[in-house]
Amino acid sequence: MRLLPLTAVIALVVLPGSAAAAAGPTPAGASGFTITDPRIKESSGLAASRIHPGVYWTHNDSDDGPYVYAVDSATGRTVARVTLTGIGSPRDVEAISLGPDGQLYVGDIGDNLNGTWDHVWIYRFPEPKQLADVTVKAEQFTVKYADGARNAEALMVHPVTGRVYIASKSEGKGGLYEGPEKLSASGTNVFRRVADLPWVTDGAFSPDGGRLTLRGYFFAKTYPWKDGRPEGEGERVDAPWQGQAESVTYSADGSTLLFGSEGESSRVVAVPVKPAVGGSASPAPGKPGATPAPGAPGPAGEQGGGGFTKGAAVLAVGTALVLGAKRLLRRRPRD
Repeated sequence: MRLLPLTAVIALVVLPGSAAAAAGPTPAGASGFTITDPRIKESSGLAASRIHPGVYWTHNDSDDGPYVYAVDSATGRTVARVTLTGIGSPRDVEAISLGPDGQLYVGDIGDNLNGTWDHVWIYRFPEPKQLADVTVKAEQFTVKYADGARNAEALMVHPVTGRVYIASKSEGKGGLYEGPEKLSASGTNVFRRVADLPWVTDGAFSPDGGRLTLRGYFFAKTYPWKDGRPEGEGERVDAPWQGQAESVTYSADGSTLLFGSEGESSRVVAVPVKPAVGGSASPAPGKPGATPAPGAPGPAGEQGGGGFTKGAAVLAVGTALVLGAKRLLRRRPRD
C-alpha cells in the first residue's frame, strides 16, 4: 500500500513557500528510458545486468505472478520474461538485486498490513545467459525479523560479501536488517536490525560495495559503507521527482544511478554519480572502504533531500494517496 501517514501529509502541506513545480532538467550526460511493456504496470524494483550491457531487470509490485522482466534501456522494450517455478504464489514483490554469485534475488517482502504476516520470502535464481522468455526453478528462502514482523520494500545484496540486507518501511522507525552470512533454503533466515533509517522504498549498493544509496518518496542519499554498516548521515542525491518513487539501482559500471517509478509507461531517470573530491565517479573495484559518492538517506526520520521542489513534494502526497487508496480497494490479504 502506498498511503503515507497523516503526519507526513500534514508536515508537507504546511511547508511555507511551496511552489507546485516539477524537477529541474536532467543533469548533462545523463540518459534514461521508458518501460513500454503494457504488462509492467507497477515496476517496483531495478537491477542492472552484468552480462547483458544496458539491460535492467524489473518486476511488478503485485497482482501479476512469478515473473521477472528484462528491459533493454536502448529501446525500453522487454527482451525477456522469466517465469519462476518451485516457489509459492508471490504475495507482495517489492525489490530485486543481483548478487556477486551471478544470481538475482527477488524480495517478496512487502506487508501492506504492517506486520500481519509473520514471515516473508526471498527468491533466488541465476541470471539467464540468453535473453529470451524462459521458465526457471528458483530457490525460496523464508525470512523473519528478530524484532517482529514489519513492512519492507528494499532488498540489497552486497556485491562483495554476498550478504543480503532489507530496509523496512516505517515513518521515523525504519531500520536496516542484516541477513545471515548465507541464506538457508531449509530453515528460517533471521534478519537482525543493524541501523536506523527513514522511510525507504528501495536501495542499492555501488558495484564496488563502497556505497549504499537509499531512496524514499521524498529523498535520496548515499552512505559510505564501512564494516558492514552505513556510516554517517549520508550525502544528498539529486533524485528526480516521481509520483510513485519505487526503485533505484546503479548502472553496471557504477557511474550512474537510475531511479524508477510505478505506472504504465513509467520513466526510468538516470542521474550521474558525482565524483568524490579529487577522485573518479566510483571508487576502484575491490576497495569497499573508498571515499563515498554523494546521495543516500540520513538519520532516522529525515525526509529531506532529493531533486524536486517542496511544491512537487505536496503533489507527490496527493498522487501517493490517490494511487494508494485505489490499490488498497482492489487488494485483499493473501495467506
